[in-house]
Amino acid sequence: MYVVNGVAFAGTSVQDMRVSTVKALDDMMMLVTFASGECRLYDATQLLKYPAFQPLKDQSIFRAASIDHGVVTWLDGDIDIAPEAMYANSFPYDEIAT
Repeated sequence: MYVVNGVAFAGTSVQDMRVSTVKALDDMMMLVTFASGECRLYDATQLLKYPAFQPLKDQSIFRAASIDHGVVTWLDGDIDIAPEAMYANSFPYDEIAT
């Protein structure tokens, strides 16, 4: 357990995680760069098992991902995903310089 601003949380405290850039790719893949500078590859198809993420099946909506206060969002913030979840379910990605 840990406490932040007087609120108790279960589990262990993690470093404040924020997304700094996001790029939607084909097949619902995303390149996500975190504030730490680490770039990771995230497969967003796993989100489709949840009803709240069904609008992402529309490629125009999926590709319109944006960042609001370090969180990836869609549809003007109606849909979002925690940076911690994106990090935990993604893989390291080393961008190749061109």
